[in-house]
Amino acid sequence: MKNNIKNIDILCVGEVLVDFIGHQSGVQINNTRDYHRYLGGSPTNVAMNSARLGLKSVLVATVGKDGFGEYIFERLGEVGVNSNFIKQVDNHPTSVIFVSRTDSTPDFIPFREADYCITEDQISKETLLNTNIYHTTCFALSKNPAQETILKKAEEAFNLGCKLSIDVNYAKKLWESQEQALQVIKAYCKFNPLVKISEDDMLRLFEQKLPHEDIFNFFHSEGVETVCLTLGSKGVKLSQKGKEVIQLPAIQIDVVQDATGAGDAFWSGFLFAYIKEKPIEKCLEVALQLAALKLQNVGRLPDNINILSELL
Repeated sequence: MKNNIKNIDILCVGEVLVDFIGHQSGVQINNTRDYHRYLGGSPTNVAMNSARLGLKSVLVATVGKDGFGEYIFERLGEVGVNSNFIKQVDNHPTSVIFVSRTDSTPDFIPFREADYCITEDQISKETLLNTNIYHTTCFALSKNPAQETILKKAEEAFNLGCKLSIDVNYAKKLWESQEQALQVIKAYCKFNPLVKISEDDMLRLFEQKLPHEDIFNFFHSEGVETVCLTLGSKGVKLSQKGKEVIQLPAIQIDVVQDATGAGDAFWSGFLFAYIKEKPIEKCLEVALQLAALKLQNVGRLPDNINILSELL
């Protein structure tokens, strides 16, 4: 797994966004009056969390040549994410998303412009040879040219010995059709990625509540060995092909401040421990600790998350 010659722990490929998260808690967008600006995008969150945990993380993404683009470079620089692979384009502004502030899955309205303009020239073979984990999301895969780029480079990464990873954060409004989404997800699953899904994602993707076993079997039958299903306040289940399902409870929190990015925090913790070659149950424990920290903070994780490094 860990190859010491590789100098990129995690290569996150996908959307970088400016999130405007509602200031009023527990209301949908139609009743939100004020918004606060945060750096967002699932792969961006994972890249930033990973950097703050002490990993060498790279973000491959696209922004506009505008004030939001400048803000993104500044924020990434502050935490030590390598942003040399982020492209700036003239013809599209930086993508923006308005998000409701909630303790469950948030409502959002996307204004997608530059984020999906990811092209093959942003990821060289040399970069992939230096990469331990290649991570992306369903959001990033929902639109071309990013979709074609990510799938093509995923195959290349797999053939060069990278471990792949995906957050299947499916949202209907981002895709042409459910059929297309399933086709693309299956194409990525051929490369045996570590898969992170939530109950909400699966309800949206399959448009029905499926037993957890059926969800696991769907991914296993597409070539995935390890599937991690997050259950919100009920914790997490992890299925490894041919092994007993592992289930762990969530860490109890008195007051949930903001659920936006909790799944990304969870997965950052999981990948962090995975890169450190910890047993799978330890990966889940670290993941749950990071998710609990995120739920207690609006926008980003607190500055002291590097203390988690000492938990290993």
